[in-house]
Amino acid sequence: MLDIRPFTSLGHADHGWLDARHHFSFAEYHDRNRMHWGRLRVWNDDLIAPHKGFGAHPHRDMEIITYVRTGAITHEDSLGNRGRTEAGDVQVMSAGSGIIHSEFNREATPTTLFQIWLIPDETGGTPSWGTRPFPRHERDGRFVPLASGFSEDDALLIRTRGRVLGATLKAGETVTFKTDRSMFSYLVPATGSVEIEGRTVGHRDGAALHDVEEIVITAREDAELILVESAALN
Repeated sequence: MLDIRPFTSLGHADHGWLDARHHFSFAEYHDRNRMHWGRLRVWNDDLIAPHKGFGAHPHRDMEIITYVRTGAITHEDSLGNRGRTEAGDVQVMSAGSGIIHSEFNREATPTTLFQIWLIPDETGGTPSWGTRPFPRHERDGRFVPLASGFSEDDALLIRTRGRVLGATLKAGETVTFKTDRSMFSYLVPATGSVEIEGRTVGHRDGAALHDVEEIVITAREDAELILVESAALN
């Protein structure tokens, strides 16, 4: 099955310094049909104004992956970690038994990012944080694991039966992603648009897929794609 969720149908919250779109129910946005997709619980599409951000706040029992689209985000937490993640790169925070962190755009221009939350396999555990670069050219024409619970080389580790992948396609280029019918996949073009099963998935639309063995994706224009694949929640 394929369910396309247009960008205009997403939940929306404009806080002035933060302009956010929600693919799934979050904060004041609630849609009982968009609570999760497999173990994927949150996919927020955020624009953060210069020199603004999220002050110190707690999390627990969630795998939080941040994919920076433009600009950069600076992280600090109660474990003493501090780091800056730039456009195209990824950071992962395993909240585990509990962590307090802040995220700020300390740049002179807006930062845009996807923040993706996956439900962990088990609650508790020691919290952790990490970041690393993923050059876009290394994803040309193929999906590359960015964060994974399956011990894949170079991917940041997450504690769930799922993974986050990235690909870049040239206009007219096709890529086939192999999966299995038990997995839940959710794809968003960070830039550009693509075609799946003869249907268009536009810039920042969501495409939810399940009960398929492969996903054939053709770029209608140059596109940068982020795909989450995860197991069933139960």
